[in-house]
Amino acid sequence: MSLVLVGTSHRLSPVEVRERVALDHEGAAALARRLADGGEAVCLSTCNRTELYLSHSDSDSAEALAAEALLEDEVELYRLRDGDAALHLFRVAAGLDSLVPGEGEILGQVKEAYEAGARGPVLDRLFREALRVGKKVRTETAIAESPASVSSAAAALAQQVFGDLNGCRVLLVGAGEVSELAARALAARGATIAAVTSRTEERASRLAEAFAADAVPFDQLGRELEQADVVVSSTSSPEQVLSRDQVPDRKGRPLFVIDLAVPRDVDPSLAELEDCYLYDIDDLQAVVRESLSGRRREAARAEAIVEQEAKRFRDWQASLHVVPAIASLRERAETIRSGELAKAEGRLEGLSESERRTVESLTTQIVNKLLHVPIVRMKEAAATEGAGYVEVARDLFGLGEDESAAANRKPRK
Repeated sequence: MSLVLVGTSHRLSPVEVRERVALDHEGAAALARRLADGGEAVCLSTCNRTELYLSHSDSDSAEALAAEALLEDEVELYRLRDGDAALHLFRVAAGLDSLVPGEGEILGQVKEAYEAGARGPVLDRLFREALRVGKKVRTETAIAESPASVSSAAAALAQQVFGDLNGCRVLLVGAGEVSELAARALAARGATIAAVTSRTEERASRLAEAFAADAVPFDQLGRELEQADVVVSSTSSPEQVLSRDQVPDRKGRPLFVIDLAVPRDVDPSLAELEDCYLYDIDDLQAVVRESLSGRRREAARAEAIVEQEAKRFRDWQASLHVVPAIASLRERAETIRSGELAKAEGRLEGLSESERRTVESLTTQIVNKLLHVPIVRMKEAAATEGAGYVEVARDLFGLGEDESAAANRKPRK
């Protein structure tokens, strides 16, 4: 069962491309189930990436189906296999492949994708290890200290525009986790969270209460734009929720709009309005770059941890090829041992039960000691020599043949 990864991310595709393959939680789970088809599949879809992880006996077909699902003719994709795919996921979980290095939100997103996927032994091991590695990196390095998440980067960008956020009124469109994180980051810089609107009134009320803000019906969004200075939009809507026509005449007052959603919530033509400043998730990269210098040393330490853990996974995956051969070798040896004892049954008739147990134990120990070194060598070689070494072992010990065929086989010239 090979491991296959097909995906795209902010490193390859701008937001207008990523939003075409972005999936919500239910859509990602449904795609994973469809692609599994006798194998395993997990779909990780966030603002910055959509990635499909598959484990299947026919890896080429699995990769082709995944690429087709991600619109390979229209979207630039990366394709990785086995150890390279594992290393990539470990880097993702550690926050090393994020728009903001070290951000913590991705770890929860990896966990959600894992829990919603069509998992089996390979992807179960892969994602459990990825989650462990992500936590280990954050524990053993300082890459996540004062983390700059996408939400906090948005707040920093707002502060750059306004200079001072004290007295600025913030309107949140959407009441999910990203909106809450953005609200906390803006409030920490002095802004006032004035209103929250969402298609789900209960969630809007709950988030509004946390900031002593007003919960506003979604159909009154346009009216709220008259009072807001900053708008943060992060909904899961597949369509735009804020159009150019909804923005009222603000009489020269600037409006700062941050669109954190993928697909985008805000009509890009909004930026053409006078005194209206629109930034999407890709625009945050400039803010992020400014925070990179102090993180490079910790990122290097994190990369070393990730590489070491990815090697452990590669060794485990390689060992899967040798397990059936080891089982066949043990079975062949046990068949020979028990068969020879059966042939000697007449000569063992005079032995007591205790003596018979001694013979059984002695012959078993001899077999185990003879097999010990070959088995250790097979396990060690699996990580470096691959399947070729296993095939040599199968041929050497006649595994897969019956005992008589192996014994009577003519030697090769």
